[in-house]
Amino acid sequence: MNHRSYASPFSWRYGRAELRSLFAEETRRLLWRAVWVELARAQAEFGLVSAEEVADLAAHAHEIDIDAALAIEREIHHDLMAEIRVFAAQATRGGGKLHLGATSMDIEDTVETYRMRRALGLVGESLRDLLGAFAGRIRRYADVVCMGFTHLQPAEPTTLGYRFAVYAQDLLIDDAQLRFTFENVTAKGLRGAVGTAASYEHLLDHDGRSAQLERRVLDTFGLSARDIATQTYPRKLDYLVLSSLAGVGASLSKFAADVRILSSPEFGEVAEPFGASQVGSSAMPFKRNPILCERIDSLARLLVGYADVAWNNAATNYLERTLDDSANRRTILPEAFLCVDELLMLARKVVDGLRVDERRIGQNLHTYGPFSGTEAVMMEAVRAGGDRQALHESIRSAAMIAWDAIARGERNPLVSQLENDAAITALVPRDAIAGLLDPTAHVGTAPQRARLLADRIDTLDPFPHQKEVSIRT
Repeated sequence: MNHRSYASPFSWRYGRAELRSLFAEETRRLLWRAVWVELARAQAEFGLVSAEEVADLAAHAHEIDIDAALAIEREIHHDLMAEIRVFAAQATRGGGKLHLGATSMDIEDTVETYRMRRALGLVGESLRDLLGAFAGRIRRYADVVCMGFTHLQPAEPTTLGYRFAVYAQDLLIDDAQLRFTFENVTAKGLRGAVGTAASYEHLLDHDGRSAQLERRVLDTFGLSARDIATQTYPRKLDYLVLSSLAGVGASLSKFAADVRILSSPEFGEVAEPFGASQVGSSAMPFKRNPILCERIDSLARLLVGYADVAWNNAATNYLERTLDDSANRRTILPEAFLCVDELLMLARKVVDGLRVDERRIGQNLHTYGPFSGTEAVMMEAVRAGGDRQALHESIRSAAMIAWDAIARGERNPLVSQLENDAAITALVPRDAIAGLLDPTAHVGTAPQRARLLADRIDTLDPFPHQKEVSIRT
């Protein structure tokens, strides 16, 4: 590509080549031509186009000449009509029947629906693979106890596998939403200028056969249409698609942010993969920055912006349609898919290469974990006849002393504080206190629930795929 002119990073840097090809201008025009050919074939079955004209159109359908089309567009200011003129000039026998009865959005919206469903299938497949990678991590670390944090402060213990299950559960919600979206993204159909199919009905002598014509064309592309359309398919569907993609971005952003937090030296529990030759900073050679997770968080912010634009398009598509959605849809639709595709690839790289430091996890658990057992000590003391309020104050005072010691860099003295508290040991055996404060005994059903979620991931059906239409020789 030409690096002397601005190009979107999504045109070369982010997202896989297969998706970039799907949303390429050449592909768009090839698909337009494929729809025109199928429309002509369908109309031939109704006696509107001859077999020779259809064959001529099909023979020239791959002869894309974007420069010629753009030259015409500069004069007439209509990209699809410019493509019609180029195609008709190439197919001199069948060109006179091109676009018969159609309006621009019959063609364009068929193509955009097809491309979005193809892209959803690719993204859904990648999400399914990522979930599988999370399932492996969940099982591996289901029993590894780590400190849980609320408000970014030590709370109670959990397990690392359970924490991975939290991320995976969010992604399962996204998976369900993407499947719903895939099933509900429908084409406009062949309905003409305001969605009434009046032009097709006129061609077919008003005998109600326009629905058969439409079905014949849409079946070729594996598409279906709703009962009602205007000049376009409901722009609400764009919002459904982009908000679903934004949901994936939110889930991956949380995962990446958590990895960034846990990889900081204060935690030191996990770290994203870091290459042997990787440079963390141009000025500080010692740096090991979590650049993959930072990139995830950076790109994910775009997705909610794309969804917001789609919301506005749906909300202001006045009457039977306006054109103020057209220019931004050229950007928001392909870039949203390429963005989420890049996020899924980055997340997979992080999950597969994530480095877990169980020694640091143990240290943090030893430092902060005993606090989680204070309620167990209090409950045992109350069961032995103690006053809950008095015991609460006694344990609170011991905990504050322990926090001060930790702040000074000392070991957590909570166990010894309580073992030497006469009010406590009068009710709870001194040799039982350490066991009650053991954080590994306070993870509840986390390991079992984590494994159950991993099992659920294993039973997911493959993500549905859009029928692929051959458009290249």
